[in-house]
Amino acid sequence: MIHGERPSYDEMVSMLGVPFAVEDARARWGRLVEEAKDGRTIMITRERWEWAALVPLSRVGGVLTGLPLVGLSTARSKLGDLVRQVADPYGEPVLLGRHRKPVAGLVGAHVLLGKDAQQDRSATADALLVGGHTITLAHDPAEGLVLAVARDREGKEVSAGAGRNAREALHALTTPLTWPQT
Repeated sequence: MIHGERPSYDEMVSMLGVPFAVEDARARWGRLVEEAKDGRTIMITRERWEWAALVPLSRVGGVLTGLPLVGLSTARSKLGDLVRQVADPYGEPVLLGRHRKPVAGLVGAHVLLGKDAQQDRSATADALLVGGHTITLAHDPAEGLVLAVARDREGKEVSAGAGRNAREALHALTTPLTWPQT
């Protein structure tokens, strides 16, 4: 579960700079995409608390294969919806393309703030696996949730999480507590 106290608008401005409102970004869309393609990060906001960043491909984290690719003209017309989508703590980046070739990305501002390093539970899942734990995923049809359960080498449950899908369930895992031996 994300423990997110949302920073205020003024705090976001001080950390990331003054954003473009969705309407202003649409009006300057072609130029902003070219600037992102050339390495600049452009902040875009919707309703003051949903923030996204138009970034060069090099700043889109992870493997690009499998991420949604949206044409630039479609992205311009649906920019508000895309900002909302990537601003969600569980939202994944969106690739923006010209002639089916990615040229830039749209990511949630939480990625740039480093909050995801603090809150990113997929890093916790990776750490658990590297530490020799096992993670089991199961679907709970009664609740409509996916459950993730991490166990140590002896089979003792050390962490659990749940979400609407496997990704959310893995994000909900927490680092196991280590108790002092007495």
